Amino acid sequence: MVTIKRAEMVHVDGIARVCCEGCIETYKGIRSIANIERNNQRFYNHERISKEIGESPGWDGYIVALDHNAVVGAIGGGMLHNEESEVYVLYLDPNRRGEGIGTKLLDFLTTIQREKVLRSNGFLYKKEIGKVFHFTREEGFVKYPNSWHIRIRGMKITFH
Repeated sequence: MVTIKRAEMVHVDGIARVCCEGCIETYKGIRSIANIERNNQRFYNHERISKEIGESPGWDGYIVALDHNAVVGAIGGGMLHNEESEVYVLYLDPNRRGEGIGTKLLDFLTTIQREKVLRSNGFLYKKEIGKVFHFTREEGFVKYPNSWHIRIRGMKITFH
């Protein structure tokens, strides 16, 4: 049974593992392994995740998906200003894709952000990455010239 909750310090290593593995799986064939590993070392290291585990201005902290206390997914985002937010990171254990974990993580973060007067939520990525493209289609996003849009419970969510 997968549970979704705010991350705690005990989850740092699991977040790092899931983000690094998910990033490799997402970008392999699009970016060089050296580039992926360099970005993983920069963004998903123990020290940085430890500092970002909780909330700070513009950052809502990490949210984790746990299966028997093991991290199987992580999401993080924050408010851009009073009415918009961005999802900066969303990765799953590559072996756990297709189970609805990403949707549960997105719903949990969206609820937090909605409480902060969220009206629009965006994902930022540079290309139509196959796995992201699949997720957006599965979630019912509609393709527009430069982005994808969906309405969830009256709230606009955008992938750029």
